[in-house]
Amino acid sequence: MERTGAVLIDIDGVLTVSWEPLPGAVEAMERLRAEDVPLALVTNTTSRTRDRIARRLTDAGFPVGPDDILTAPAVTAAHLREHHPGARCLLINTGDVRGDLSGVTLVEEEDAEGAVPDVVVLGGAGAAFTYAALNRAFRNVRQGAALVAMHRNLYWRTADGLDLDTGAFLLGLERAARTEAVVMGKPSGAFFAAALAHLGADPGRTLMVGDDIETDVLAAQRHGITGALVRTGKYRPETHAAADGTPDHVVDSFADVPALLERLGRLER
Repeated sequence: MERTGAVLIDIDGVLTVSWEPLPGAVEAMERLRAEDVPLALVTNTTSRTRDRIARRLTDAGFPVGPDDILTAPAVTAAHLREHHPGARCLLINTGDVRGDLSGVTLVEEEDAEGAVPDVVVLGGAGAAFTYAALNRAFRNVRQGAALVAMHRNLYWRTADGLDLDTGAFLLGLERAARTEAVVMGKPSGAFFAAALAHLGADPGRTLMVGDDIETDVLAAQRHGITGALVRTGKYRPETHAAADGTPDHVVDSFADVPALLERLGRLER
């Protein structure tokens, strides 16, 4: 029988900020587990592997494991294995996600000096996004390398405020190199399709919970998934008002999701 009533949940800004649990998030997750709601944590996080994310969330009290987590690096690896088998890939990423890139051949930066890699892969922004690294990516793409990005988020929320993310740099790289990257994380259709397939869920009976109105919520709605925007993380009233669409639901935080599912008839009262 097809599983229904599934929930896709963003992590950063929804469950945690800087990996610290938001109020009521652990309890809400425990409620979904108690009701046997099929769920997956879907994240563009590129600083940690699925195993490390699971350990961090478990330490914080969330009842989740690695199999509950779908990351942009994991989906990117699947794309590279299918569409660029055996390709030499230059990865520019802040954080070590090699554990989620099985079957992908990575070349070191110094090895790429004399030979153009087959694919340039952009992960998450941060200290690795130096001028030298981005200029090398620009030159490689101009010389024929394919450009793949794990996501194109413009910014993310930290304990210190909003920080620039990959999308801010990717836009300039695409324009300078006169190309368009293949983007694998949210809001790509490939990412949502992978999440639904992971749960065996129907989009019409699935809820996506996120703090990014464009990348999480409206993108999911374009793929037939019900969207719920939370007023935590990167949520800003002005961004909400200026968005290209309207979320199906808006709640204060993830703590309100069990009650929302009750109203939608997906949890028993």
